[in-house]
Amino acid sequence: MGIGGSIFLIAVGAIIAFAVDVSVGWLDLQVVGWVLMLAGIIGLVLTLTIWNRRRTVSSVSSVQRPVGTTRTDTTYDVPEDPRY
Repeated sequence: MGIGGSIFLIAVGAIIAFAVDVSVGWLDLQVVGWVLMLAGIIGLVLTLTIWNRRRTVSSVSSVQRPVGTTRTDTTYDVPEDPRY
């Protein structure tokens, strides 16, 4: 849903719950507004927790060499620059 969609649901739900004074007969608009606000809050919390997990480092692994092997470093000869 995302942060924008969640804030939109919260805003529309608040407008319907607190600012609209219309009777629809079988539908209670205040309950609809509260449900939209609740869905927006849940969506916002879930979005923020998912984003927080992406920012953390879960594990760092290192390469293990088999026992008995040696590490060989390769060196390269870089020619000197004649300008210096």
